[in-house]
Amino acid sequence: MRVTTAKPVIRLRDVHRRYPGRPPVRALDGVSLSVAPGELVAIVGPSGSGKSTLLNILGTLDRADAGEVRIDGRDVATLSDKQLSALRAHRIGFVFQQFFLSPGVTALDNVADGLLYTGLSLRERRRRAARTLARVGLADRTHHRPNELSGGQRQRAAVARALVGRPSFLLADEPTGALDSASGAAVLKLLHELHDGGTTVIVITHDHGVAAELPRQVHILDGRIESDETLEPAQGGSYGTGGDAGPEVPPSRRSRPLAEWSEGGDAV
Repeated sequence: MRVTTAKPVIRLRDVHRRYPGRPPVRALDGVSLSVAPGELVAIVGPSGSGKSTLLNILGTLDRADAGEVRIDGRDVATLSDKQLSALRAHRIGFVFQQFFLSPGVTALDNVADGLLYTGLSLRERRRRAARTLARVGLADRTHHRPNELSGGQRQRAAVARALVGRPSFLLADEPTGALDSASGAAVLKLLHELHDGGTTVIVITHDHGVAAELPRQVHILDGRIESDETLEPAQGGSYGTGGDAGPEVPPSRRSRPLAEWSEGGDAV
C-alpha cells in the first residue's frame, strides 16, 4: 500500500466481488487501493483480470460483496441508489472508449448536457462548456458536430463533458482504444496536462504501452493487485518502456489541490 498524507478520493479495503456460476467467478479477491487527490493512475490488466469489475466498483455502477469502498470520503455501502446516482453525477467524471456524443448536436451542447441535472440555466451551462472545451484544446470546435470532428477531437469533447461538472476524479475506460496512434498519444498528453493542473485521473487499460506512459501503475490479475508502483520518467519524458511517444513530463509533479478548482474558480 502507498502512503500519502492527503485524504484519498478513493479508498478500497479488502474488496471482494463474486459472480454466480459453477464454480463462482471471483472477479475481485481482496483488493485494497487508495488514490490521493491529483494522482494519475493506470489500472492495467488483461481481459478477465478483474479490471472491468474494478471500474464498476470505482464508478459506483456495482456494489462489492464484502470490504469497504469509500468514494470522496463516503462509504458507498451506506448510500441508497438515489444517493449513488447523485454521487456519480456530481463527483465522478466518466470517459469511455466509445465517445457517446449525441449526433447532430454541437460539441458545445454535448458538453453542456453534462450539466443538465444541476439546475443551471442553459446560458450558464454553455458558458462552462465553452471554458471546458477551451481547456481541452477545442476552443475553435465548439460549434462543430461529432461527424465534423476527428476521433481524437471527439474523445477530447468526451473528456470535456466529463470534466465540466468539476468531479472529484476522472475515470477513463480505455480512452485511447478507439483511436489511431497519433490521436491516442494526443489524448494521453491531455491526461498529463489535466494531471498537472490538479485533476485526479484513473485510466483503466489492457494496453501496457498506455500504462507505461503514466506515473503510477497498478497491475491486476485474477482479481488481485499484483503490483502498485510509482515510476520516475525516463530520459525523454516517458515512463517505463513507452518509448519516445509519450509527452515530456517533469520528474517532480506539484499538482494544484482540487480545492483550487472549486466553484467560481478558473479551472474550466
